[in-house]
Amino acid sequence: MVMGAHMAMAKLMRAPTPASFITLFVAYLSCMVMLPFGSPMDSTTDALLKFKKTLQLGSKTEVLSNWDPKKNPCNGNTANWVGVLCFNGNVRGLQLENLGLQGKLDLEPLAQLPYLKTLSFMNNMLDGPLPDLKKFKKLRSLYLSYNHFSGEIPDDEFEGMHLLRKLYLANNAFSGKIPSSLTTLPRVFDVGLEGNKFSGQIPDFMQKDLKRLNVSQNELEGPVPQSLKKMDPSNFAGNGKLCGPPFQGACNPHSPPPSPPAAPPTTPAPPPKCTGDSCGTSKKPSGLKVALIVVSLLLLLALIAVIFMFLNNRKQRSELDGTESLDESSKYTAAAGSSQMDVKSVETNPHPKRADQGKLSFVREDRQRFDLHDLLRASAEILGSGTFGASYKALIMTDAVVVKRYKQMNNVGREEFHEHMRRLGRLTHENLLPLVAYYYRREEKLLVSDFVENGSLASHLHGNHNSDMPVLDWPTRLRIIKGISRGLTYLYSTLPSLVVPHGHLKSSNVLLDENFEPLLNDYALLPVINMEQAQHLMMAYKSPEYAQHRRITKKTDVWCFGIIILEVLTGKFPENYLKQSYDSKADLVNWVNGMIKEKRTSEVFDVEMGRVGNSRGELLKLLKIGVSCCEEDVERRLDLNEVVEKIEELYEGESDADYRSSVSSEGDDYTSQVV
Repeated sequence: MVMGAHMAMAKLMRAPTPASFITLFVAYLSCMVMLPFGSPMDSTTDALLKFKKTLQLGSKTEVLSNWDPKKNPCNGNTANWVGVLCFNGNVRGLQLENLGLQGKLDLEPLAQLPYLKTLSFMNNMLDGPLPDLKKFKKLRSLYLSYNHFSGEIPDDEFEGMHLLRKLYLANNAFSGKIPSSLTTLPRVFDVGLEGNKFSGQIPDFMQKDLKRLNVSQNELEGPVPQSLKKMDPSNFAGNGKLCGPPFQGACNPHSPPPSPPAAPPTTPAPPPKCTGDSCGTSKKPSGLKVALIVVSLLLLLALIAVIFMFLNNRKQRSELDGTESLDESSKYTAAAGSSQMDVKSVETNPHPKRADQGKLSFVREDRQRFDLHDLLRASAEILGSGTFGASYKALIMTDAVVVKRYKQMNNVGREEFHEHMRRLGRLTHENLLPLVAYYYRREEKLLVSDFVENGSLASHLHGNHNSDMPVLDWPTRLRIIKGISRGLTYLYSTLPSLVVPHGHLKSSNVLLDENFEPLLNDYALLPVINMEQAQHLMMAYKSPEYAQHRRITKKTDVWCFGIIILEVLTGKFPENYLKQSYDSKADLVNWVNGMIKEKRTSEVFDVEMGRVGNSRGELLKLLKIGVSCCEEDVERRLDLNEVVEKIEELYEGESDADYRSSVSSEGDDYTSQVV
């Protein structure tokens, strides 16, 4: 027994065999894997929740209620949390706009986010000094416009932010000098400092890629730097003490320059005086040498110019630019009605610059695939030229598509643009015209969607009516209004991070399918449209709130919807489409209110609706809704949910007795309330 025990003990104390060692090692690793390590997403969630605690939400306490610690902020490119921008499962930005945020903005918790590139807190009530940006060296875009920030910005505030491209600080109360560290940022190209209290002189911005620097409506003085004189003069308006070009008054010659030159020019020493007999002989060789040098320089410059033109032409040919072919197609179409899109310039280049050039990016799985060559070879018909570019109808096999060209879509980079297009491709609703595919090129973009046979609501309301175009009766118009309201509701619920989920709502962007159901078009493009073009062209920027306070809100789309309601009821074309800004004295709402004041409401409605029979009471109710949507005071304007609820209650008919009763009992009260 003792010997057996000793033998067993000896076996246990032997070195383990290789097989047993591997088994133990695997078991050890398994145990280690099971230990609770913190994931990067856990740290991201903690950082965002810490940041949320620093925010004063005012009356909108529930706006960030879905920031749930049990749910990841991002799921691939889709955000699970309101206001979070995602890419490949990482938080790329925050867009907390128009939420009524108050108090000081503390960005310290967000410094832990390694992939953070964009921050936007526009249209809030934040105050205090500019947040400390020293820890955000990778930030590309910062939007803080339309708040109440104040105080001076340290001169070195932006040092080291070499990736920053866009900075919007407009319409705050910043004071002091414009920080010179802004002039050292190599990639910045869009800076908005308008509507503040900046003083002193404008520093010299030497960035070659700087496209916009808006310092209007400040307290700046002195000359505009030479590097900025090619910019639009409106970027410097509202500074009473600026002088020199592009302004009329000349600058005081004793005033200091906006920034000291790197090296003062040296005055060349005067040539030695000619004396004696050498004067006549020395001048001729000197003049000959100068002439030879000048001719040589001119020949060299000409040679360089020829080489540059050759390389530039070769580069242009190497780029697969289908838009050139579309231009030729549109010219031929204007003369003959249709054409074959030419791809000769594409096919002659066997070596495209990038592997993906010429490739359409499809965002929907339920559409037949084709490439840019197919699109350009297709029979094309120009449909018209809108605010952002021309539209073409192309027949691909048996499917008709519409191609729209956009030249004002450089507001975001390549990655952000692809991400936003994929986001739009995921939108699915019976009252939205789906995006089918897009083509990316830095200079311009193509968006492809289905062709809608019945055209736009505007063409039916204001076009040249003929026997082939049916007149829209009252039931059809009411159905169109209800469809628009449902499409807007879907956009607001699906794109909560956008201030205006549509942004360009007008009757020409409401298409009608074969059943005259409305399809919203050109929606959710505001994030990718260049801001300057958006302010001149998009309907959201023609609203009264932008004219009065230089801001847009989530009720701006409601104002646009109200214009459409009045347009549908009256048949009149709204002048808001044509004007660059809102004019309360010359728009459709003013005319309707004038008719109501004069108690001529019955003359407001479009006679082309035909006999409305027992539906006149419903027309009056819809007129009330339309006028309430167009209230200049945003606080008094109806909310979208209220608008949709009221519209859904409308039906096609009521008795004439009910109509007369409703008019007599509430006509005077209605007039006083609306006007």
